Amino acid sequence: MATISPDIVGRAMRTAIDAARVVPRTLPNPRVACVLLRPDGSQIAVGVHRGAGTPHAEVDALAQAGDEAKGATAVVTLEPCNHTGRTGPCTQALIDAVVARVVHAQTDPDQAAAGGADVLRKAGIDVESGVLVDEAEALNVEWTHAVTKGRPFVTWKYAATLDGLSAAPDGSSRWITSAEARQDVHVFRAEADAVMAGTGTVLTDDPRLTVRDADDLPLPYERQPLRVVVGETPIPEYYRVHDRVAPTVFVPGRDPSAVLAQLAEREIRHVWLEGGPRLAGAFWNAGLIDRVIGYIAPAMLGSGRAALEGEATTLADLRPIDIQDLSRIGPDIRIIGTPDAASTEEDR
Repeated sequence: MATISPDIVGRAMRTAIDAARVVPRTLPNPRVACVLLRPDGSQIAVGVHRGAGTPHAEVDALAQAGDEAKGATAVVTLEPCNHTGRTGPCTQALIDAVVARVVHAQTDPDQAAAGGADVLRKAGIDVESGVLVDEAEALNVEWTHAVTKGRPFVTWKYAATLDGLSAAPDGSSRWITSAEARQDVHVFRAEADAVMAGTGTVLTDDPRLTVRDADDLPLPYERQPLRVVVGETPIPEYYRVHDRVAPTVFVPGRDPSAVLAQLAEREIRHVWLEGGPRLAGAFWNAGLIDRVIGYIAPAMLGSGRAALEGEATTLADLRPIDIQDLSRIGPDIRIIGTPDAASTEEDR
């Protein structure tokens, strides 16, 4: 049987990556897509995983293909899983379908599910890995971090004026940035499986901590992220975090490592950290912020609360941010970056 050319396989992998990217959130599972190709390189089906409890991408594609899956090449963004969870192992589904070849991009970093490639080889299926691996890994940065580090990936979002202030001296902070920036925030929130704030922010602002204003990105099963409220101060029942719009967990104490350990037990992979500066400072000081998204308004306050309450005492404590994106959102500037790994504390 003639082997499908690398160019065709590469195009199929790019199709799979694009298909996986469309789903806003599959956490606690990774984003995965699978393209099935006939022996002549033509496309049979595109399967996509849409969240926990739904068919994995390979199974979705095989169901669409039916008998045409026999002798096909499966092009998958992630190594087919080799374990039984909410669904069965994709390796066995591919073996049962009698596919001839499997090409995957990222090797599965989750030890509970890894080893699928070896299982497929032992079943006589030709396996190739590493095609467009960098692009495929970019689909699941947060998930990969969580399963390899044993703690959720933390994105800290803040809004501030040009002089770095997130609240006025009287504590008022709504709204520093524009409606366009706030809508942009909801698009990012939709990709996380938990939204976190401290009790001080909740008592001051009575936030919803939910995804809104993002109708073009419907959540799988209409699931809202888990709301996480951190701190010792009780929140009265009439505050919005107690409503039924989204589930809420209250975590006493302010130790970041302990908070993330509790969330890891709940299979939370990606935490969206919002307000206030004290809680953000605790995570920053502990070296437990993995991404920073800042919205900078073209305005000055002159006095008030800084966006971050850290422990720096001298310029030697300066910690660089590696900027990945700089964009104009309405009148505001959005900055996305990651703390320089060399200047952060070792992951705990």
